[in-house]
Amino acid sequence: MTNGLNRRHFLATSLAAGGLGFLGTRAALAQEGGTLRFALSAFPPNFEAWTSTGTAAGTIKLLMHRGLLSYGPDGMLRGELAESWETDAEGAWVFKLREAKWHDGSPVTAEDVAWTIAEVANPDNAAFRQGQLAMITAVETPDARTVRMVTEEPLAVLPGWFAHYHMPILKKGEPKDTQIGAGPFMLDAIDRGVSLSLKAFDGYYKEGLPKLAGIQAIVYADENLRVAALQAGDVDLAEYVPWQAMDQVETDSALKLDVVDGPFMYLTFNGSRAPFDNPLVRRAAAHAINRADIVAAAFFGRGGALEHLPIAEGSEFYNAEFANAWNYDPEKAKALLAEAGYPDGFDCTMLSTAQYGMHQSTAEVCQAYLSMIGINVTLDLPEWSSRVQKGNEGQYDLAIMGTTADNNDPDGLVSVVDGSLPNNFVRSFGMPTPEITALFARGRAAFDPAERQAIYRELEQVAIDTAPIVGLAWRAQGYGMKSNVNGFANLPGQLTFYSGITLEETFFG
Repeated sequence: MTNGLNRRHFLATSLAAGGLGFLGTRAALAQEGGTLRFALSAFPPNFEAWTSTGTAAGTIKLLMHRGLLSYGPDGMLRGELAESWETDAEGAWVFKLREAKWHDGSPVTAEDVAWTIAEVANPDNAAFRQGQLAMITAVETPDARTVRMVTEEPLAVLPGWFAHYHMPILKKGEPKDTQIGAGPFMLDAIDRGVSLSLKAFDGYYKEGLPKLAGIQAIVYADENLRVAALQAGDVDLAEYVPWQAMDQVETDSALKLDVVDGPFMYLTFNGSRAPFDNPLVRRAAAHAINRADIVAAAFFGRGGALEHLPIAEGSEFYNAEFANAWNYDPEKAKALLAEAGYPDGFDCTMLSTAQYGMHQSTAEVCQAYLSMIGINVTLDLPEWSSRVQKGNEGQYDLAIMGTTADNNDPDGLVSVVDGSLPNNFVRSFGMPTPEITALFARGRAAFDPAERQAIYRELEQVAIDTAPIVGLAWRAQGYGMKSNVNGFANLPGQLTFYSGITLEETFFG
């Protein structure tokens, strides 16, 4: 506790006195609109715009960059760099761009969009959206503000691809880690591993936004220190409020808690080698774990068991008959292990991280339950950036992961489940999923809701049988803030990690 108080005291007094030189006068003298101090859970592993590197990095991207579309506080798609989008008579998607500027003052053009798509679709780029954008066979730019995307098959879900925070549009020719964007804030200074300073972009395309003069993103990797900083007034807004602290934030009259259900915890596997290349072993792991203990230990009851694919009960695509498909059944788990040729179990390594308490607690519960069926797990708990790298490189046997789907449509699970995409830490490593890949393709091409429901029901059955991932728990996701912070919104359901988009609307008042 002493170290935490010392760090908090250092940050608080330094910020008050302007002692962090890289922040300049912006820290010492608040400009019109004020400077928001944001408690970030991790320093971005890198600034590559199209790479998946976690939510903290995604929030910084949402300050600096913009895509063609985004999601509003109501969870609905809305235009950003694109002011309209529709399919034409040939089934191509046509986007009309609004007048917008890059941070260097030059205009955003259709050529920038076409170049971005070509770069992301390049398999050498390892971009988060590479697999999806590779389905775009041609990009036409009839004028500076029109982009026409041609695909081999109709793609009902294509607009949503361009709303993701890992899919910003970059200026043609810029490196993928460029700090030049079209977003509401410009990166002003960096103290690597400690903080980032951003200032308002006065050329932003939304009149009157952003409402803040700047944002200081200060890293508090320790979740308890993050909450302590919020309670002490050292920061104005904090992400990843830990579940054990939600009640105290919620009942503090000086603070507000904005919490939604949507993220989920799950198991991924290394499918490139034994034993988890065998679906029977993966299903054994699924039935070995009592998820109620994860909800209690990791989330202090603020969550729920997840024994199927993460499709929410309120979704039109929810299938009640699959609700307990991966239920806790240790005898069934042992029988599946024996059928797979491992009657005496085996030793393996589980990757997680100690940086986020819910990841470590989830791993510890899973370790305990897997040991009961003979799977002896050694935990590997590096800090977050190393966990990302190890996940991307397949340096694990099975792993704990937590995320959301890309959006509230089942197609948003592509990034988590579809094994045809390039290796990425959010999904199992080296695990082809040909049936699931084909069903996702069918779902993308279907515009009729009933047809899509039938397709995704079939997909969920295949996923339950083959277990490319294993659901563990739904979890609540909370942002804490001072009572005078307004305009910030925790987006609904699976969109919670997009919430940084609302920092452009955030103000003190």
